[in-house]
Amino acid sequence: MKAARLLAIALASSLPLSVGAQVATPALPPAALPSGPASSAPAIPQTSSPASPSIPNSSATSPSATSPVTLTLTQAENMALHNNPRIALERLLALAQNQVTRETRSIEMPALTGNITAVDSHAGSRITAGGLNNPVVYQRAAAGLTLSQLLTDFGRTRNLVGSAELRAQASASAAEATAADIKLAVDQAFYRALGAQSILNVAQETVKARQTNVDQISALTNAKLRSTLDLSFANVALAQAKLLLLNANNQAQDALTSLNALLGEDGAPNFTLVQDEAALPPPPQDPESLVSAAFAHRPDLLSLNQQAQAAKKFSAAEHDLNRPTLSALAAGGGTPVRADAIPSSWYGAVGVNLSIPVFNGFLFSARAQGADLRARASERQVQDLRDAIARDVRTTALQARSNYERISVAQQLLDESNSALDLAQLRYNLGLSSIVELSQAQLQQTQALIDFADARYTYAASLAEIRFQTGQ
Repeated sequence: MKAARLLAIALASSLPLSVGAQVATPALPPAALPSGPASSAPAIPQTSSPASPSIPNSSATSPSATSPVTLTLTQAENMALHNNPRIALERLLALAQNQVTRETRSIEMPALTGNITAVDSHAGSRITAGGLNNPVVYQRAAAGLTLSQLLTDFGRTRNLVGSAELRAQASASAAEATAADIKLAVDQAFYRALGAQSILNVAQETVKARQTNVDQISALTNAKLRSTLDLSFANVALAQAKLLLLNANNQAQDALTSLNALLGEDGAPNFTLVQDEAALPPPPQDPESLVSAAFAHRPDLLSLNQQAQAAKKFSAAEHDLNRPTLSALAAGGGTPVRADAIPSSWYGAVGVNLSIPVFNGFLFSARAQGADLRARASERQVQDLRDAIARDVRTTALQARSNYERISVAQQLLDESNSALDLAQLRYNLGLSSIVELSQAQLQQTQALIDFADARYTYAASLAEIRFQTGQ
């Protein structure tokens, strides 16, 4: 009996019971890792997202209706910039603001009006009510043109046009800022989807390995070589792995759905994510240079600066309301049908008018002071945004450096957990330890795999955040 027992244990030990040999390391893009013991990471295979139902979309860049298409990060960004409705909205608003500039500039242009008039009146009629004069109303039929031209309002229209142009530029910069927001959201969703898929791969392999454990320990239990307690622990580990698989699958589908919405698609996601094989660079070491770059290139800050300048121009225009306005008017035409009191068959006249504001109940001074206050408020908004940008850039740089260091720590943890699992497996096969020690080693290795995947993709998302914060 003793020889048969030893033979059964030896046969069981020869089976592929080691979880470390079956759970695949999550697929991740290569990164430049710090030197040290953590640099000897296992080989990392390619990963892809699961195929989902087809999406009905007529766009040339949309996924196929029959099979999933591959999607890189660059392609995802381009699709979002082309299809996302928020970007189209901001661009349309920018185009509308350009028309406001044309409206304002029209004040400087001549205005030509055509008139056709026919009048039948009671003999000797005069307009005797509603005015200080008594114009005679003659029977007539005539046609003519009226030309009016603003000669000068001493700078008011020029300031209004300048303010409108700056607001149009600010609207265009706001559209660029929206595009940058969408691009950052796509990058984060893309890396989140890749990370979720890597965790899903870990969960799938973990379930397979735990099921193998249960089958082997069940056989040993039936042969009276392992206790039912060992089988119970193995079943508990399998149930935990299945729960992990369910959660990982939900997270993967949720990440794909979020990415699909950012891409401007209204159908179900139907694409396979392809990661960039380029090595991730180390984080920048000088946050202050990043702050300077952000001040120079952030489109939202540029938009707010342009709005502040527009407010100053408008304030100057409101102060110009107290200045005179000089305009010219010309009129000419013919009167083929007319009363006897109108001797000529044609008419023509030209003149100029100087309008000087005297008093209007302090309307112009109130408008000027209100415009001054709004201009000062715009300057404070610019300063507030600059302070927020400086804070966010420094915080993002620190977070990126921390996430970069997490990669090496997570890789070291993965290496140690693999070694610990191999040792625990060997001890359990030889009967030197309990199932508790093996289960703990399995859980630690699974968590290390998840932490390793999370660290790499979190760092990649941090680099995308730095690019956004600096306006790249």
